[in-house]
Amino acid sequence: MINLRKKKEMGAEVFTSAMNDIMFFLMLFFIIISTLLNPSMIKVSLPNSQSSQNLHKKEINLSVNKDMSYFVNNKQVGFESLEAELQTEIKLHPDAIVMLRFDKELTIQDLVNVLALGNKLNVKMVLATSK
Repeated sequence: MINLRKKKEMGAEVFTSAMNDIMFFLMLFFIIISTLLNPSMIKVSLPNSQSSQNLHKKEINLSVNKDMSYFVNNKQVGFESLEAELQTEIKLHPDAIVMLRFDKELTIQDLVNVLALGNKLNVKMVLATSK
């Protein structure tokens, strides 16, 4: 007897309908994580620079925005208590440098006042710039 039925061939199929959801969640995850990696969330317009250097030491972030608000590691402090706050942070991390994020609209005198404070505390200060 001859078998006239067609042989059923097995084909491999990959369902990719769930792949779009997975890719969307991964993208969302990486966007959220990348915003958390930025240590300074205070809006400061940094001055421009032609060259840059990356530092790999512990940083104490000191931000000054255009409203003359001072932030030490994202905690707002007044200028009169800035020295005490920096001294506390330096005691916690003696080898740290102070990363100064200073708004470009402020005067040089405002910058000199903060640098004089760092000189008084005998701490290394680095001015952050944007390219």
